[in-house]
This record gives sequence, C-alpha cells and structure tokens, in this order.
Amino acid sequence: MKILVTAKRVTDPDAKIRVKPDGTGIETAGLEYKLNPFCENAIEAAVSMVEKHGGEAIAVTIGTADVEQNLRTALAMGCERAIRVEIADDQLDSDLTARILVKLFETEKPDLFLLGKQAVDGDSNQVAQLVAEMLDLPQACFASGIVIENGEAVVTREIDGGIETIAVKLPAVVSADLRLNTPRLPTLPNVLKAKRKPLQVLTPAALGVDTALKVATVAYEAPPQRKGGIKVKTVQELVEKLQNEAKAL
Repeated sequence: MKILVTAKRVTDPDAKIRVKPDGTGIETAGLEYKLNPFCENAIEAAVSMVEKHGGEAIAVTIGTADVEQNLRTALAMGCERAIRVEIADDQLDSDLTARILVKLFETEKPDLFLLGKQAVDGDSNQVAQLVAEMLDLPQACFASGIVIENGEAVVTREIDGGIETIAVKLPAVVSADLRLNTPRLPTLPNVLKAKRKPLQVLTPAALGVDTALKVATVAYEAPPQRKGGIKVKTVQELVEKLQNEAKAL
C-alpha cells in the first residue's frame, strides 16, 4: 500500500504572534515552528497502515529549506521518504497548495492521500476538499477512525448529529482529525535514521504548476486587546450588567 501524507510546518500554536508595524506580515525573529498537529495525526495513521498492510508512506510538504527539519520529523515517525516542493509560504494560497499536491499525487499514484484536516496557522480547512475535487476522487473529511478493507477505506467521522461511518473506494482523499489517534514520539535511533532517508526537492515549474494566486493577503492586523474584567458586589448587579451591557441575557 502506497500512502502520500502531508507534513506541513506551522508556527507554534502556543507562541505569541506579533504583527509587523507596517502590517506586511508577522515577526519571525525567535518564532518557533512545529509540525501541524493535524498532519501529525495523518502521519501516524499512514505509518500505522503501512506497518499493518505493508508498502510505504511518503511525507510531502511545500516550503523553503527551513521546513526540512519538520519534514525529517515525519521521517523519524516512520515515513520511508519525503518530498519538498520549493516555494515560500507567503507565496501560497489554498488553491495553489492543492494544485501542487494534485501533481504530486499524479506523479506518485498512491492508494491513499492523507492530509491534516486543516493547518492551525491559516485554519482554512480547504485543501483536502480541493484536492479531492481536482482529482475527481472520493473523499472523507475529519476522520476519527480509518480501516482499510476490501479495496476501501472505512472512515468514521463526527458530524453534527453524532457519528457517521462511510466507505470510500481507493484511491481516495482522507483528512485527519485530532481524535484519529495519538501520534508517536520519534525515538533517538529513528531520528538518526531519518537523516539518511531520501528527501527529494522539486519546484512548481518541474511539476508543471502555474503559481498564480487566486487569493492575495494584502495586510495583517492584530486583534484588539481584550479589556480587563470588573468585579460586582451583588448577584443583582451581575444580572443587570449581563442584561444591559453584555446583552448576554
């Protein structure tokens, strides 16, 4: 079984993000990065499937050479090889990301494409759906359980009324939710092995992808600072403020 799986680098969700004074981006000095948590779940699922069914898991990402450290984490978790497409993150939108991933799928021809359901930096939740549409493949989003059997992926997913289980024929596109699994921590021997695993670097031009954007970010603005709270002396005063000021009752 051959599985493509995304390994996107994102800013550390626990880091304090500061917008540049001119609004052209965020301050990157001292900022830490990590693997997108949803991609970690997808990687764990891919590696676990290969351990059970055989084959290979291939980690893919888009970015400059800086992202390779995080891509090596995917290799240390158990992926056999990795592919990086050279383009800066600020030159991407969801559509271009999807078009690049589509070309990687067409090149590798995997049985399954696993993605994190969204990236915690942009929170767009668009790429998996776009990839499935462009490839005209069945998709199952927000997976909290995946079982491969009889040429199908049986996917459990949470919906607004409870739990839904669907079966999609392979090849298919599946996006991983946090409830899918608990990602493994790479051991030191596997971290050392990951340094020797193959990492291929491609360009959008080599893949035949037009890098024109459909969405352009024109400015960044920090959210307004939260105002301090107040103390009230009585329950009656609290209720009055909730009704008249907060309009919460």
